[in-house]
Amino acid sequence: IMLVSFLREKRGAAMGIFGLVMITAPAIGPTLSGYIVEYYDWRVLFEMILPFAIISLVLAFWKLENVMDTRKISLDIFSVVLSIIGFGGLLYGCSIASAEGWTSTETIAFLVVGVIGLILFVVRQFRLEQPLLVLRVYKYPMFALGSVISMVTAAAMFSGMILTPAYVQNVRGISPLDSGLMMLPGAIIMGIMSPITGRLFDKFGPRILAFSGLAVTAYSTFLLSNLDLESTYFYIILIYTIRMFGMSMVMMPIMTNGLNQLPTRLNPHGTAVNNTVQQVVGSIGTALFVTLMNSVATSKGAELAKEMDPSSLADPSAMDALGKAALLEGIQFSFLVATIVTVIALVLTLFLKRVDVSRETIEKLEQL
Repeated sequence: IMLVSFLREKRGAAMGIFGLVMITAPAIGPTLSGYIVEYYDWRVLFEMILPFAIISLVLAFWKLENVMDTRKISLDIFSVVLSIIGFGGLLYGCSIASAEGWTSTETIAFLVVGVIGLILFVVRQFRLEQPLLVLRVYKYPMFALGSVISMVTAAAMFSGMILTPAYVQNVRGISPLDSGLMMLPGAIIMGIMSPITGRLFDKFGPRILAFSGLAVTAYSTFLLSNLDLESTYFYIILIYTIRMFGMSMVMMPIMTNGLNQLPTRLNPHGTAVNNTVQQVVGSIGTALFVTLMNSVATSKGAELAKEMDPSSLADPSAMDALGKAALLEGIQFSFLVATIVTVIALVLTLFLKRVDVSRETIEKLEQL
């Protein structure tokens, strides 16, 4: 709807304002939820959503209008089943690897089933006249490249949202409210930068923004991999805020640039594909980073336990210190891997090109 409602040369600014909500709301979540968990029952987190969901539902029926032509379509149930098996198998396999191990029969079985399901899903989409996901949008190079970068970036972004609270609360013992407040400046920065990034995109294109943003993100993620038991409260806030600042310059420009290359009729399908791969890869990436964290923490804990005096193993305070040291090692390693992942996305941005949105190009595009 956003893409159809605005001219291509104005989409950057429009998507920037839209991103103000899409980015800021999830970013503020940790602060608000930290306050609720500390002072109220955790069930309030879910109960408070109900009135907002009802209001959204009412407004959708009352205010939303169709801005595009509608047509009769059919839903391929088998594609839905294959998507559940493929995406679900991969996600569950990555999730249980921390407990069962990567070489366990259960982990391998779910990963293999997931990969097979995903392959069958992709093959079926290309054979259907009305596929569940129109994957032919990937024949447009800037959309394909932007989608890959957004996938890699999503995995890195979600990892930070999981690993940072784990470090702050479980290693440093900071309360949920205070840990949530630590993330608030980053949320504010993302909210402020979103419309600014949109206007900068309209002026300069995606490459310089995405490259600069991912360079900042990679460096700040590397700094997070060096957090220790003595890192100050202000230092943690500063590094996390800088990381969010970098993230704010990446997602919207590359997505908008990619969608600009699609004919108008494929815009809904491009958006659907982007949303799907970002959520799935973000979830799988989060599971992988948590699995890495737990695996390294477990092996480090066993190593530290061997070095301790056997009498100290019965001391709760000593074991607590051991657990924190082991978990810190796991978090540091996961952040280091996240840094490498971000650098991969950074290199890919060098191949980004600004999509031509001139009238002549658009007319040719619509005829494809």
